Amino acid sequence: MWQSSPPGSIYDYIRVASFSIGPDGLIEQWSRRAAGLFGIAAHEAVGRDPVETFMPAELRTGGHRRVGEILDGKEWTGLVPFRMPGEDAVHGLAEVYVMPSETESGEPAALCIVVDVRALRRIETDLAASQAIFGQSPFGFVLFGTDFTVVRANQRFATVFGGQADDHRGRTVDDYLARPEAERLTATLRRVLETGDSVTDLQLVGTAPGDSESRHWSMNLYRVHSGAGRPIGIAGLATDVTRRHIAAREAASARRNLALLNEAGARIGNSLDLETTARELLGVAVPGFCDLASVDLYQGLLTGDEAPPGSWGSLHHESVGGSAELRRVAFASAVSEVLPATASDSASTDGATDPPALGAVHRYSFNSPCSIALRTGQIKDVPGDDRGFVQATLAVPMVAHDTVVGLVQFSRTKGSEPFGERDRALATELAARAAVCIDNARLYRREHERALILQRSLLPPGDPEAAGLDIACRYLPGNTATEVGGDWFDVIELPGHRTALVVGDVMGRGLRAAVAMGELRTAVRTLALLDLEPAEVLSALDEVARGLGTPGVSTPSDGLGGAQWPSRASHKAPDADLSEVYLATCVYAVYDPVTRRCTFANAGHLPPVVVEPGEPALLLDVPPGMPLGVGGEPFEEVEVELKEGALVALYTDGLVESRDHPLDEGLRALRNALIEPELPLEDVCDHVLTTLDTRHGEDDIALLMARIQGLPVDAVGDWRLPREPRSVGRARELARRQLLAWELDDLVDTTELLVSELVTNALRYGEGEIRLRLLRDRTLVCEVWDAGLVQPRRRRARDTDEGGRGLQLVGLLSAAWGSRRTPRGKTVWFELPLPDGEPAAERTVEQLLSMF
Repeated sequence: MWQSSPPGSIYDYIRVASFSIGPDGLIEQWSRRAAGLFGIAAHEAVGRDPVETFMPAELRTGGHRRVGEILDGKEWTGLVPFRMPGEDAVHGLAEVYVMPSETESGEPAALCIVVDVRALRRIETDLAASQAIFGQSPFGFVLFGTDFTVVRANQRFATVFGGQADDHRGRTVDDYLARPEAERLTATLRRVLETGDSVTDLQLVGTAPGDSESRHWSMNLYRVHSGAGRPIGIAGLATDVTRRHIAAREAASARRNLALLNEAGARIGNSLDLETTARELLGVAVPGFCDLASVDLYQGLLTGDEAPPGSWGSLHHESVGGSAELRRVAFASAVSEVLPATASDSASTDGATDPPALGAVHRYSFNSPCSIALRTGQIKDVPGDDRGFVQATLAVPMVAHDTVVGLVQFSRTKGSEPFGERDRALATELAARAAVCIDNARLYRREHERALILQRSLLPPGDPEAAGLDIACRYLPGNTATEVGGDWFDVIELPGHRTALVVGDVMGRGLRAAVAMGELRTAVRTLALLDLEPAEVLSALDEVARGLGTPGVSTPSDGLGGAQWPSRASHKAPDADLSEVYLATCVYAVYDPVTRRCTFANAGHLPPVVVEPGEPALLLDVPPGMPLGVGGEPFEEVEVELKEGALVALYTDGLVESRDHPLDEGLRALRNALIEPELPLEDVCDHVLTTLDTRHGEDDIALLMARIQGLPVDAVGDWRLPREPRSVGRARELARRQLLAWELDDLVDTTELLVSELVTNALRYGEGEIRLRLLRDRTLVCEVWDAGLVQPRRRRARDTDEGGRGLQLVGLLSAAWGSRRTPRGKTVWFELPLPDGEPAAERTVEQLLSMF
């Protein structure tokens, strides 16, 4: 078919046909379209009566009349039912336009234009449906031509961008979108037109006329073709997805905030150090939440001041001139221009133009947002800096238990999303979590320091000294990440220049263990001064340990309002709280420098190590016994005679125990570390601690070493006296002679007097042979031994009494005195300080009168 109009014209759709009727009423011409419409070829239709051929029988009478009228020169238009010839004739309806005409001879004829009504109805339906979809759609519909101008837009599209639908004809994408978005849409339209590939969910951002807020659209694009398949444009369906975008952004923000809170719970508070906790907070916040952040803590909090509430951090309490002193303890930045702090600080510190440096102590001015946040405990917005680098800052007080411990500032730079309400809530939650961790760290540090002070106060001060012993000791508490333990050691001077060496370990950790250790140490000192045997000391100490932490059981009142005392059986009560039971291990040793004998008793502790000159280190075979607090088993003693220069080491399990190796291996390593006992004792201690894998921090370590140095023979005077009165004079003479030999002339008179009193008492109240012994070391000790069991008791004599003042005299003139039991009786002793070259102080009248 030849045509000059483009393919796809309206005639291709409505199927227009034509034929002509001659003067005789028969078909004279039959077009090819008519043949296609009615299904009859031209040679079959020409010469036939159209009424008889195509019209039903019941309509033929009216049809002949109509044909006659037409041939008479009358035009006619109407609907004519028709049927196809044949048995299976198809019935249809045609719209016919009949125009009268003439032949060459002037006879009447007619030209008929025929349209298939079915095709017209389909076109009308398609147009109506297209108009309904295009016009009534709740989405913006727009049709772009091949030149990318708007050919048609529906009213919904016009509602968004203003005016009527027809006003948008001829517009381009530049009339609706900013240049970057317009160029992106134009490139997409060109690609769809060229390739025919549709585009789904193209995201576009722009602003509607009269609206300053950005809108988000999702656009679907597809190429439109004519009936002949020729591309005639691009159809676009635009949907406003701003709410969906906001909802998705809020959902993403909520997921991010939840992830940040989960991360904060995992990362903040892992350390009990204040500065580390502040850095952990910023590690979570930057860059996941903000671009810049800093943390300021109160200076009083960091220095450990026990200030009353309101002095440095309670709500509504700040210094009149501004905030209290704070220290910048942490800063983090996620931008290339790393600043020392948030820009808002430059205007908030006391007249300072620069933000505080990390570690600097500063104040915030009274009316600054930061100071207000600290006073009120409420989050405050801080304006951006003058340079335009910081967009916004949140000053968030760190509040824990109604106490402000510091301030954290979160900042976002230009180009970042501004802070919203969700962000403010998240910032408050992050600051609160960190504040609780910081306050917990503060409380832990305070309690830990108190426990350490308590524990240190219960250990021997300085370097302990003892007669006939060179002593060195080490105590290494667990580090700040662990609790205080119950390890202790002690060096106790006993009468007769003897020395008690003690090492113990209370099972458990914390302040309660340290307090229990203090109670046991005090009990050991008390029992040691009673001069009991080591096994007796541990037995009594076991009773003390079983009573620790056990609630007292009230006894019936005596009716006199007396106090109610706990029963000894209270620790055996069936409802006793087992968590309050204290167990401890202990080694107790007593060394006599005169005989160089050391007596050991062990209560479940690790064995002592003994190293004699030229010999390998050995674990002393002392029966371990049960730990203190278990009860029910007696303790045994082992007496060992040690050589001059021998080394004794007492220690706690922290020195040799580890999760990485068995105990036997740790004990073997300790013995191997003592291969050079002749070194200075301090060096030996250091060598042991550096050689052994002590894993310091897992447990406390106590190490007590003593090198045997017996008293020289010429420092001891020992005599036995018969039980007779003249022994008193003999004792005075022996004491005088010995003191003169030691060049202690200043002590002769006092010593003679006191020796006379003790020997006289031994003769009067004691039994058996009398033994007199003088010991010179750091002090002078005089001992009088007898076989009597009755212990002397000091009493105040009445004015009329002739005697009873001997022990008063001993107590007044000596530095110390006492008595102790021995295997064969008792020993009464006194001690005098060695003269320092200065004249002795004169006695007061009261002191002199108290002798009589």
